[in-house]
Amino acid sequence: MGDRGGQVQCVSRHAASLARPRKDGRWEAAGYILTTSGTRKRTRVYGTTWKEAVDKLTERMAASNRGLPAPAADCTVEVYLRHWLDNIAVHQLRETTHTRYRTTARLYITPILGRKKLGRLTTKDVRALLDQLRTQCQCCTRELDTQGLCCSAEVCCGKRLSPLTVSYVHSVLKSALQHAVREDELPRNVARNVPAGTPRPKRTEPLTAAEARQLLQAAEDHRLHALFDLALHTGLRKGEMLGLHWTDLDLNGGTASVRRPLQRTSSRGLATLPTKTTSSERRITLPTACIRSLQEHRLRQEQERAAVGDKWQEGGYVFTTPTGRPIDPTNLTRAFTTLLHHAGLRRIRFHDLRHTAATLLLEQGVELVVIKELLGHAHIGVTATVYAHVRPRLQRQAIDTLGNALSPTDGDHDDPPAAAIVR
Repeated sequence: MGDRGGQVQCVSRHAASLARPRKDGRWEAAGYILTTSGTRKRTRVYGTTWKEAVDKLTERMAASNRGLPAPAADCTVEVYLRHWLDNIAVHQLRETTHTRYRTTARLYITPILGRKKLGRLTTKDVRALLDQLRTQCQCCTRELDTQGLCCSAEVCCGKRLSPLTVSYVHSVLKSALQHAVREDELPRNVARNVPAGTPRPKRTEPLTAAEARQLLQAAEDHRLHALFDLALHTGLRKGEMLGLHWTDLDLNGGTASVRRPLQRTSSRGLATLPTKTTSSERRITLPTACIRSLQEHRLRQEQERAAVGDKWQEGGYVFTTPTGRPIDPTNLTRAFTTLLHHAGLRRIRFHDLRHTAATLLLEQGVELVVIKELLGHAHIGVTATVYAHVRPRLQRQAIDTLGNALSPTDGDHDDPPAAAIVR
């Protein structure tokens, strides 16, 4: 620890000796650091004050001394993306998001822009990337047809990326290049100048109130009846329910604390992770029906624990397998699909139960801000956008209500007296 502190002080004194004022009023500090290409190069940083410039250079040189290379404008986009994902983004993103970023870079960005020099990347290159992703058949490009049914048999299936995926590719590239701008390796983020367009929200088909009741009736004898009950009454996400511990529930007070969703990760398997945003970590009120079903579920779980004896794996989870282990989200999806079939309902995604809960709340006249807090959305605009399809029905109800208020009654043929004359 002492050696490291001495090294930082040494780097700081060296950086201070390399700082100088500029004619434009800013301060400039320069030094040599390790790059992603394995060479050392002179880097310059700028600040509005002497201390700001020295601190920036000190941080960059200390990272270089620890073996963390800095991006270089003369490296390729592929090398830079690998550096950014392995050394920068991995510390800033949730594990599942980082895995998705890495997959996006590998499948869509690197094959097209990978050999391009980072410093020579232009707005035109980014626009060409997005246009190519929108128009090219992914089956042909990535050779997905292994059965010889379509593209490999010279019968193109036209499997193109959705506008939402193209927009996501653009976001990943934009985030990566922004780091290079912050490191003063690029003068500007060329991806910011290319509009990717705003994809339309995916139209959801939630259950109607009658269908929701039909589902709950079919799930009465299911060992996870309390989970389906909770999903339809509260709109909790799949991972949020699977990550619930009994310590998160206050059945006497009728509340539940959402703290850590359960997800499958590439490094740790099934694991509880921090919530995506601070708004997602919340405390909700449980309906009476959910409290009752959770109490019954706890008794059922105690019976399962007694039945398997030493084979029970205690983890404190509310919803578990018959041996106490956490439930894999994929297995829950399979169980849900089977339940829909037994109930005689159309096939929907499990996430549509969340949409069902929110839609029914809106149709019952619950305020949007209350639904936003219940669902754990970061901004009310997200709630309004996702459930925009409900508004026409609510408008019709409002118009009909106003029409009834303005319609004369049988015994009222005269206009009501004016409260005041407006001049």
